Amino acid sequence: RRLNRRPPVTLLDVFREHVRRRPRWPLILFQEEVYTYEDVDRRSNQAARLLARRLGLEPGRTVAVFLPNHPTYVWTWLALAKLGCPMACLNCNVRGRALQHALAAAGATVVLSSPGE
Repeated sequence: RRLNRRPPVTLLDVFREHVRRRPRWPLILFQEEVYTYEDVDRRSNQAARLLARRLGLEPGRTVAVFLPNHPTYVWTWLALAKLGCPMACLNCNVRGRALQHALAAAGATVVLSSPGE
């Protein structure tokens, strides 16, 4: 039913509803650290402000994300969704020609990566 709604319900909508209803519920357990819905919402808001200010990101601008499995990936994805920027997910294990192909196919004008990548 949710998919048939106009406008459709997005994962960002569902996340925001969880933040509203259950802000202190755990969302991510990474190593020994627990991040609540409220924590992730706050961090994704900070990331969205930073990305908009420093990179001038605007709705519709595709961003390639080349990050390892880490909570940062989640709030980066949410930040981009909040900004209305499509995210091209790049596997951080891909290198060489496969990576070049993925970047070209994504049509991204910005690549976000960790220092190790």
